[in-house]
Amino acid sequence: MTRPEPLPLGARIGILGSGQLGRMSAMAAARLGYRAHVFGPEADGPGMQVAAIRSVADYGDAEALRRFADAVDVVTFEFENVPAATLAALEGRVECRPGLRALSICQDRVAEKRFLESAGVPVAPWQEVTDRASLEAALEAVGLPAVLKTTRLGYDGRGQAVIRTVEEARSAFARLAPHPLVLEGFIPFTHEISAIAARSADGTVAVFEATENEHRHHILHRSVVPARVAPEAAEQARQLVARVAEGLDLIGVVALEMFLLPDGRLLGNEIAPRPHNSGHWTMDACTCSQFEQHIRAVAGLPLGPVARRCDVVMENLIGPEGLAAWPPLLGRPDVVAHWYGKGEARPGRKLGHANFLLSQ
Repeated sequence: MTRPEPLPLGARIGILGSGQLGRMSAMAAARLGYRAHVFGPEADGPGMQVAAIRSVADYGDAEALRRFADAVDVVTFEFENVPAATLAALEGRVECRPGLRALSICQDRVAEKRFLESAGVPVAPWQEVTDRASLEAALEAVGLPAVLKTTRLGYDGRGQAVIRTVEEARSAFARLAPHPLVLEGFIPFTHEISAIAARSADGTVAVFEATENEHRHHILHRSVVPARVAPEAAEQARQLVARVAEGLDLIGVVALEMFLLPDGRLLGNEIAPRPHNSGHWTMDACTCSQFEQHIRAVAGLPLGPVARRCDVVMENLIGPEGLAAWPPLLGRPDVVAHWYGKGEARPGRKLGHANFLLSQ
């Protein structure tokens, strides 16, 4: 495949979403000589604070989207809960990377499960649940314990419930919305693993090293690289995320979250077609971070190196405890800390992260 011409220096990269992932993507774009135009509903979101150009509007504002499309050279997004209709409205006017297909698959858990299976990525037993009758059938097929999840708009543990009895399942079905839901088998995993792949416009794929993740209260607390797993498992994780990138025909970066089973098998859990929290370690332990890789791919540039320069532990700075940890971290020579520019330090809110750089 012939490599397309990259965007010229000074071109405008549109970013849908003004959160911290948009912020770090905009900063990477500036480093590469591009101007980030951030579109989102929050006037003082983390991404808006560093954007060269800002469009503060609702994702359904047709006139604002038209002006945005006409003002940028390419569009990407920082999170997969951007309405599909928003990207559909833009695709007719400007190149979108990733495109509507990747977004649509990854924001619907039923479509996501079916895609993973079609791409050759094993998944946990699952069933779609549309009503009380299908809930009973799914419980019979999947068994208990299990996890009942919304198909859309779930993140950081939101929109899901662990169920151990039929009564809990019925209660969760009535509580969780919107329907349909997905019932997944409860996996007795030994490790949570993720891997991030970048895919360029000419089809080149580059995969970062697999990451071991630790969650607290359903929120990522710590990522450890290299992952403390067998080399075969780490390599399998890299191969699986590469399958995802190619299967989505994606231009940009994509993360695949996985469960490592006691027998060494990996099961795919969720896909994120954008930079991912578990890839923040790349900002200081790699020559080219996940954010720079994403911008490189979106802009049509060659992908950068993915080799890790040192061992690293990334920790999220969350809520009041994260705020209190900030000043001491700045005095440590082995730490590179990143603040997102959010206002209130609410419990459970990601305010920043710190990369602890270790010797190999």
